[in-house]
This record gives sequence, C-alpha cells and structure tokens, in this order.
Amino acid sequence: MTVWDDLVGQSGVIDVLKRAASGTGMSHSWLFTGPPGSGRSNAALAFAAALQCEVSPPGCGACRSCRTAAVGSHADITAVRTEKLSLGVDDVRTLVRSSALAPVGQRWQILIVEDADRLTEQAGNALLKAIEEPTERTVWLLCAPTVEDVLPTIRSRCRLVTLSTPTPEEVTGFLVRGGVGEAVASYAARASQGHIGRAKALARDEATRNRRRDVVSIPAKLRTIGDCMIAATNLAEAAKEEADAITSALDAREKEELDQSYGVVERGRRPREYAPALTALERSQKLRAKRRQLDVVDRGLMDLVSFYRDAIAVGVRAGTVLVNEELRADVERISKSSTPEQNLRRIEAVFTAREQLLEFNVPVPLALESLMVALLAPAVTPPGGAVRSHSA
Repeated sequence: MTVWDDLVGQSGVIDVLKRAASGTGMSHSWLFTGPPGSGRSNAALAFAAALQCEVSPPGCGACRSCRTAAVGSHADITAVRTEKLSLGVDDVRTLVRSSALAPVGQRWQILIVEDADRLTEQAGNALLKAIEEPTERTVWLLCAPTVEDVLPTIRSRCRLVTLSTPTPEEVTGFLVRGGVGEAVASYAARASQGHIGRAKALARDEATRNRRRDVVSIPAKLRTIGDCMIAATNLAEAAKEEADAITSALDAREKEELDQSYGVVERGRRPREYAPALTALERSQKLRAKRRQLDVVDRGLMDLVSFYRDAIAVGVRAGTVLVNEELRADVERISKSSTPEQNLRRIEAVFTAREQLLEFNVPVPLALESLMVALLAPAVTPPGGAVRSHSA
C-alpha cells in the first residue's frame, strides 16, 4: 500500500505530486485546494511522506519515513490544524521558527497548514514572510477550499494543486476495498456527496447514519410554523450534543494535563500562574466547542441541500440517481407540491443560513428558526389553475 492509495479519484494530482517528489517541478511552497472532503489534507500529507521517502519511486508507504509520516511522528513533518474559528499569529510564528531550522534527516523540513483559509490577517502576514524567503530545505504545504480563501500575496508564491470531488462510484470502490459491504458503501458514497471522511463515518457508524436520516427527514415534516420551531430546536440540540460528545473528553484531558503541569494535584494548591493559564484554556475550549457545533450544523445544512437538489432533479425529470434514494417517496411528494424554482429558493435559504452562522456569528437557534420558516413555501399554482396545498 502506497501513500497515494487514500487519494480517491485524484489520478491527475497524484501524477503531479509523484513527479515533484522525484525532482521534476519541485517548489518550496504549495497550495492544495478543493471542495470539502476532496482530500486536501490527505494529499498534502501523502506528498510530505513521499518527499521524505527513502526508496524510489517515492511514496512507497512501507519505509520508516512513510510509516512515521502516516502516524504523525516524523521528526521533519509538522502539521498544524485548528479547532478554533481562526488560526492565530502565535501558532504561525511557532511554525515559522520551526521552518528556519535544519531538518533532522537528510531531506526536507516540511510544514503543513491544514486550515490556511482560517488564518487571521496577522497570521497571514507572518506566514507570507517565511514563504517569501524560504530556507533551502524547507517546504510549505498549505490547504484551503479555494485560492480565493488565501491572501493573494501568499497564493501567488505557491504552486497550485487543485483536487476534485470524487464520483460516487470511486468512493464506493474505495469503501468496498476497505471491507465495507456493497450496499452500505453505495449509500455512504451517495450520502457523503464525495466527502471521503464523511463517507467513512457513514459506512462504519450506525449512529452517524441515524443522525443524517433525522436531518434529511426534516423537509417532509415541515407543515406549520410549529413544525419549523421544533425542527430548528431539534437540529440545534442534536448538533450541540454531538459537539459536546466530541470535545468533552478532550477538554477533561487538557484540564488534567494543565493541573499536572502546574503541580495542582501533587501540591494541593494553585500557584499564581495557574489562574490565567486556566482562563486561557477555558477560552480556547469554548471556541473549539463553538466551531464543532457550527461544523455539525453546517454538515446538516448541506444534507438538507442534497434533499432539495433531489427534488429539483425529480421535478425536471433529470433521470439521475438521487443522493437520498432511500427517501424517494418524500422527495417525489415535495417535488409534486413545489416547483423547481421554489426548491431552488429553499437551497438559497440554506446557503443564507450558512452565511449567517459562519460569517456573521448569528446564534445557531435563531439562524435555524429563520431557515426552517423560509423552507415553507406558499401554495403552488400549477398550469391547470388549481391550487395545490404545500406540504413541506
């Protein structure tokens, strides 16, 4: 198994990276872009492993460098990702200092920034200087959804690698090769819409599948304003519960490590420096929990989009396989009681809610309540003239 095997549907990208790792077209700074789930971070990590690989062709996946890179323990590969809403200047300055050091091994010092789109202005300026004047054996690998998400001065100094969304067939094949049954793999590939991490979770965890089912069943349940309020509340609470389940254990472990580092447990008292350190930790944990909840809500919103896209496909008789094939009856009912234009406006309402949450910091319950009400369209008047009542 090579380091490239997890890059699903990215044969063109793999060819470029293989040639660069072999010395053709190598650059000291790279920008990996692509839609969520396309594998930007995986591609950057695979490339980093290949650059450190000890055999030819690079990227064997079996040598010590490839193995340590895969588990995140390679001495000359540093990856930074943030659980917060942004990536601050202090984190970047730490990376910049590391980039000035000579690698421990004989090859490269590699710095991976997985959330380059979350850089603050100060952090971006700090990174720019390091990219403008790289040391001879330093390589920067930045990841972002699009080139527009990165400062123009940074992206102009990077070689661009653009990943695409893999097809359902490619994702299904990947999951089947990993031991997932054909039926579940096919469902996960459709439901994930090409998001590899999401596809893995849907294929291997029944609770994840159940949570998604609850979200995509919402459109068929929206008949009154009361239904909208209930749906918004349930989605917000479910997102918070899932986020809390992810972060609570990590929060407790970080608190325990802080207590140990300041000797709180052994000495039975708190030194003067402990209080500000605890405050900083709690602030960081609060930001992480908020981002987690927003990520979970955002995932649910994109699942809602998939439902209304299916309704449009049915309405225009596209004849394609639905993302939510298992809910075809609900999709057809919504399609019959709505026009494609109305369902398109519903999709626009979902993206408006995403913008409110991610860009304008609108409280989650308020944004979701507004969205659910917007998903209630007026009655549809078909060409024949009779008014059909709307049931979504």
